[in-house]
This record gives sequence, structure tokens and C-alpha cells, in this order.
Amino acid sequence: MSPPHKPLKIRLTFSVILVGVSLLFAAVVTDHWAVLSPKVEQYNATCEAAHFGLWRLCTKRIYMQEQGAKEKGCGPISLPGESDCSYFKHFTPGESSEIFEVTTQKEYSISAAAIAIFSVGFAIIGTICVLFSFRKKRDYLLKPASMFYTFAGLCIIISVEVMRQSVKRMIDSEETVWIEYSYSWSFACACAAFVLLFIFGIILLLIALPRFPQNPWETCMDAEPEN
Repeated sequence: MSPPHKPLKIRLTFSVILVGVSLLFAAVVTDHWAVLSPKVEQYNATCEAAHFGLWRLCTKRIYMQEQGAKEKGCGPISLPGESDCSYFKHFTPGESSEIFEVTTQKEYSISAAAIAIFSVGFAIIGTICVLFSFRKKRDYLLKPASMFYTFAGLCIIISVEVMRQSVKRMIDSEETVWIEYSYSWSFACACAAFVLLFIFGIILLLIALPRFPQNPWETCMDAEPEN
């Protein structure tokens, strides 16, 4: 028989996991993983900065004024300007994105997006398992659900690392004009989703495991009498 406080622990853990799932969805569907800016040669003119996610690239023309000595890039991206967003060419034939025309960048982008889709799939399956365990009182579904959440966390952190390597190679490449970069709030959402899904997925597994007897004779005392 389950302890009276076990359902409460499961519901609290599931609530935190739902926060992680929400952050995961926010990271996957938004376009603020990384912000890129070129070197500004002259001021009192427009420059073009970019921010992108797993599926789409957005460029923004920003009017630049005199900056400090340490600030040589275009931006920040929050300044007002004319925006133009388009899906990556390898996802939508007919759309163009010069930043990702290098084959290596395409491979990184496709890999990050595919791994993120696996993460979303694992999170959805885990949530379905938990909901069925509540409705049907089938606690055994909590164990696979916890593993699905853990896998979802691992997949999204792999996607984060692939994206990080993509940005690094883009900045180091001589074929692009980008000299500065920063990771934005979508990237932070993905990292936070990993922490919540991975850690609380393991916690959910520990809660779902049967309680071990504290004393050698406890199992014998709890055994059902023979007819």
C-alpha cells in the first residue's frame, strides 16, 4: 500500500516537470537562441543584426549611433528597427538564408532541430503516462514516464550543445561577417528545461520505486496470510 504522502510528492514533482516542459516548448518554437552582429565600420548609419532559433532566422536593420570603446558590434537587438524573418532554406525550399548556406551550418541546424523534436516527443509521451497513472491509479506508469522525462532533458541539452558549436563555428568562419554573438532567452529556456526535466525525472523515478523494508522482519509482517 502506498504511503499517504506519496501522491502529494508525485503531484508536486509533476508540477515542476510541467514547468520544464513549458520551457522546452518555449525554447523549441521561439527564435532567440543566439544573436549575431557584424562589425560596425561607421556610425549614424544602419547595420544588420540577426537572431535565430531552430527553424527561423530574423534579421533587423538597426540605426547605429556612437558607441563606447568596447562596443564594436551592431546592436543591441532590442533597439528599434525593421525586422525580416524567414524559415531556413533547408526546411522550406524557396526561402533564403545566407547565414546558413554553408553546408556545415546546415548540418548543425538540422541536427539541433531533429534532436529537439525527439525531446518534445519524449516529454509528450511522459506527460501522457503520468496523466494515465492519475486517472487509472496505475502507478507502474510513473517509471516509464520518469525515464521519458530524463531522455527529454538529455536530448534538449544535446541540442543546446549542437547549437553552441554551430554559433562558435559561424563566428570563427571567414565566410561570415559576424564578429560578435550572445545567447538569448530561448537558449536559457532550453538550459532550464534540461535541469528541471533531468533532475525531477530522476526524482519521479525514485518516488515511483517501491519502498524498501526498513527492518528485516517488515516484509514478513506485511505478507498476506495464507488461506
